[in-house]
Amino acid sequence: MILPTPHLDKLNALLENDQLPRDDRKRIDRALEKYYEWINAISKVDGNKHSVIDRLVLLLSEYKKFIDLDTIFDSQSDFLYRQKGQLKIDNTVIEEFLPHLSSKSLPNPDDTLALGPQSCFSAAYFTSTLTRQENGGGLQLRTKDQDFTIARKLFIQTSHNSNFEQGHLSRETYLGYICAECKTNLDKTMFQEACATAHDVKTAIPGAKYYLLWEWLDMTPITTAPTDIDEVLLLRKAKRIGSQVRRHYASYSGRQKMREQYAQYLNENPFAPDIFPRLVEHVDSVLNDQDPDENNVLNEGYF
Repeated sequence: MILPTPHLDKLNALLENDQLPRDDRKRIDRALEKYYEWINAISKVDGNKHSVIDRLVLLLSEYKKFIDLDTIFDSQSDFLYRQKGQLKIDNTVIEEFLPHLSSKSLPNPDDTLALGPQSCFSAAYFTSTLTRQENGGGLQLRTKDQDFTIARKLFIQTSHNSNFEQGHLSRETYLGYICAECKTNLDKTMFQEACATAHDVKTAIPGAKYYLLWEWLDMTPITTAPTDIDEVLLLRKAKRIGSQVRRHYASYSGRQKMREQYAQYLNENPFAPDIFPRLVEHVDSVLNDQDPDENNVLNEGYF
């Protein structure tokens, strides 16, 4: 199974960015070397499910620290730090990691499934009217970009003719059965947006699951009970560094003064090894979900 490379794509795109300072090009070149070392190490991980997940999470923590600290934080220019929200070289690490985690920890993934970031179906509508006939009724699809999905490709064809030989319209999309949004930090506005996205996902596919994953806690936890979010997973089990400290990070001199403290914070709060198995179990339960068997229902008395 060929897995997507959203993080690698962002690194390569950054090298083509004319605004990237010259000194940072060597830094990104080094990041690419570390990236291939990381992927090579991931490819060699083998064993039972729990040992595989533990090893993968350790590799993730090591590589993400290199990106956060050695690549972005230590840059002598302020471009990488100030523009990291736009460049997305840090938060795409998780997006690239999750497909590897799924393919390594779940047995025999279906080749027809797409793992990773995907633009998935969220709604359909028709633009034709009684006085304006369009091919296939003018079918239009609305899609939503998801940071991580387990999806399956879908082809849709519509026509006003039963034989579909004339005036038909074809569209292709993906159905996201498991969707997750990955955030570095999550605030209340982002949470509300995620609630709306989860609602769209489950309106389109009632059996879908939607998860919210983020690294650092940056808000008062809110119950997901009245929302369509199945679960929120805090990947590091830690709060975000306070704004009174982060304001010093805006300049290179400020970052260097705070480097030891920042490095210690990353070391003390790696990705939690018990959170990713929980995510894997959620995914595994969906993949193994089956319609109830009549004999079992009669024996157990419920379904």
